[in-house]
Amino acid sequence: MLAVKKIHWLICIVLALFLNRAAAQVSFPNTIKAIYTEQLIQLDGKLDEPAWEEALHISNFTQRELNIGEPATERTEVAILYDSDFIYIGVWCYDSNPDKIIAKELRRDFDHMLDDNFIVVIDTYNDRRNGFMFVTNPNGARGDLQIFNNGSSTNAFWNGVWDVRTTRTEEGWFAEFQIPFYTLKYRMGMDEHTWGINFERNIRHKREQVLWQGYSRDNRIERVNQAGKLIGLKELEDKRFIEVKPYGLAGGEYSGENTGLVGNIGGDINYLITPTYRLNLTANTDFAQVEADQQQINITRFPLFFPELREFFLEGDDFFDMGFGGNRIIPFYTRRIGLNEQRETVPIIGGARLLGKEANSTVGLMSIQTAGDGEQPSQNFSVASWRQDVGAQSIVGAMTVNKFEEGRWHTTTGVNGRYSTAKFLGNKNFDVGGAFIKTHNTDDGWQDNAFAYRAFVSYPNDLINIFASTQRSPDPFEPEAGLMLRRNFRESFAMVNLRPRPKRRMLWIRQFDFTPGQLTYTQFDDTGEIQSFDYRFKYFGFDTRQGESFGLSYSIVAEGLRQDFEISPGIVIPEGTYWWRQYQAEFQSFRGRTLSLFSNLTLGEFYDGNSTQFRSLLLWRAAKQFNIAMRYEKNVIELPYGSFETDLIGSRIEYALNPNVFGSMLTQWNSAQDEFNLNFRLQIIPKIGTDFFLIINQIYDTTSGTWISERGTILGKLIWRFIV
Repeated sequence: MLAVKKIHWLICIVLALFLNRAAAQVSFPNTIKAIYTEQLIQLDGKLDEPAWEEALHISNFTQRELNIGEPATERTEVAILYDSDFIYIGVWCYDSNPDKIIAKELRRDFDHMLDDNFIVVIDTYNDRRNGFMFVTNPNGARGDLQIFNNGSSTNAFWNGVWDVRTTRTEEGWFAEFQIPFYTLKYRMGMDEHTWGINFERNIRHKREQVLWQGYSRDNRIERVNQAGKLIGLKELEDKRFIEVKPYGLAGGEYSGENTGLVGNIGGDINYLITPTYRLNLTANTDFAQVEADQQQINITRFPLFFPELREFFLEGDDFFDMGFGGNRIIPFYTRRIGLNEQRETVPIIGGARLLGKEANSTVGLMSIQTAGDGEQPSQNFSVASWRQDVGAQSIVGAMTVNKFEEGRWHTTTGVNGRYSTAKFLGNKNFDVGGAFIKTHNTDDGWQDNAFAYRAFVSYPNDLINIFASTQRSPDPFEPEAGLMLRRNFRESFAMVNLRPRPKRRMLWIRQFDFTPGQLTYTQFDDTGEIQSFDYRFKYFGFDTRQGESFGLSYSIVAEGLRQDFEISPGIVIPEGTYWWRQYQAEFQSFRGRTLSLFSNLTLGEFYDGNSTQFRSLLLWRAAKQFNIAMRYEKNVIELPYGSFETDLIGSRIEYALNPNVFGSMLTQWNSAQDEFNLNFRLQIIPKIGTDFFLIINQIYDTTSGTWISERGTILGKLIWRFIV
């Protein structure tokens, strides 16, 4: 009986610790009230209108870093106003050392991790899953993104229509956000709205991060289930409008001896059917302003992945995600639309897309028609998705992707589900889920083995991060509108990451970083033979309180070749199974400094030879108008069949006259292709929602040792916006 009582008290103590820690993530007040105003708010960042003094202010911010649970060392206040068209968020970021404020970014969608900043996250559905993030720095730079599935995915390429102004004084810096209600999607027919909302301030010179709510290190501000409440928004109008965004493009291009003029017109129509449903129509769709792909050198036998960069497809990215996850199979790869296998543009005639959420159901429909380009016929891609919220954070869903061309039909259709909770063992994050997908086309008929599945379990927390998954794809599975980085495989993956924090000694270390094991075991599905094997052991790593990080790792790697592999022209690795060992060292200095460096060195065996692989990125933030990033990658491969070296050199120069005039110049040279690429982009925003782009692309052939201009373009593109 005594032993039972001891166990009972032990359980009570453990539960009390968990519950106390969970409750400690809520700071009171955890509700902020928006006040209606009829006063004219001058957007200037001064916050000097009487309405701001009359508004209700909150100031209870708590440290997440460096000293969790302690009050913020600098006072921060927030107040919210609204009128019939806009919601206004006023921010007072006081600083006792204003000369030390770090602010060297001006451009749109700046890297906010480098500067002092203030972040607002709004969950308009109050579903504790999805939201909008708005961020600014003391210079008034603007950044935004969409949050999905409680922060498990985001869309950083979303560009909402909103504005912000800032000022700086001897007391600190101050910001005034102005967000139109039509930029936010929210439920209709409510007398008073309750939204989720949260705020975060980063004081870079102190490496201090403070949040209003949810300051646990197991969470971050993208986890909207930790947000507080915004109340007071009454009788919001059911705004319905049509946004028309035509474009005009003109310029010239040449390829070899052929030169010519280029011109095009087209545009988009966006119809806000309700505050939760938006219809997009596009005609003669153009992506001339999209930045060039970042080049990669491939020394594997698997294809490379290039991320989607086109805003039209990124905006609905989460709606058309089959929930498969991982990096082996991408069931729907939007770069199949409007691009051929050589990543060259294929004209898009037009299309339509409907996105929305009603109650707990999220729906996405899209149909895009492309023109033929000589290599491939005209194609239609039609996609439908449905996702249902279940419980507090979980979901189930289904999706189908269909491709039609010349009387032929192909479909990739699947279902997925995920159980998520932030209350596992008190207040820990836990996820388990998976997806099953089937392909079918009218050429081959029904094939039983044309399927793929993946299941995973995740415990993603600050001290301990555990992840495991299993997936399978038999050889007949072929998602023609997707991307297969591996075929005919079954794979098991497991990873355990430990990140303890010292409390007494070695206070200059913020957090240690150890990975006792990360194992990837891939087999050929048809025979069970080894396709790949990778065991990684990070035996030493840490982050400093000043922002540096360092790590040392060891790997055991294997590759099973079913056929000879030409790794470089004239150098062929014979079929067989190869095992080798490698060592890796990695260093990253604090990127908020004027000069920062990232370096990674991997060396050791490689197949039945040796290799040295080096990657480095140097960032110089010279001023708020100007910064340069220099990238260098080097591979030195020595094999019994021959040796070779590869080099990849790149630079990115970013400049900004102000938050509405900015641009970049990306240059890249790849020794594997003997090609030099230059991509210059200038963007001018005459008014929010209207954009002008100047784009210059130039490609040089360096095979002969001299630069020979192969092709180039210079284009001007104007996208203007008006409301009907």
